[in-house]
Amino acid sequence: MSESSEDQRPYQIRKAVALKYDPSQSDAPVVAAKGSGYLADQILEKAKEHGVPVQEDAALVEVLSKLDLDQQIPPELYTLVAEILSFIYRSDKMAEKGISHEY
Repeated sequence: MSESSEDQRPYQIRKAVALKYDPSQSDAPVVAAKGSGYLADQILEKAKEHGVPVQEDAALVEVLSKLDLDQQIPPELYTLVAEILSFIYRSDKMAEKGISHEY
């Protein structure tokens, strides 16, 4: 019996980073929470419980996870994070109209 390509991939530990943005407090989004493994699962569960949209982007999470808590994202990431904020905005608008959207 041969192994599938899925079985041959190295095990990836789940990571999560939560951003918050309040223009009255900072010029850019800041890292509100980050973690891997169980902590990442807890961050994702809290987001789900509170209706916070989740967007998966392993490369961006890898970069953001290197930042400190409460650290503003660097200007180099503004475009990528703006895409996420746009996703959230669209998701919120769809929810207001009663359109279901899976995260």
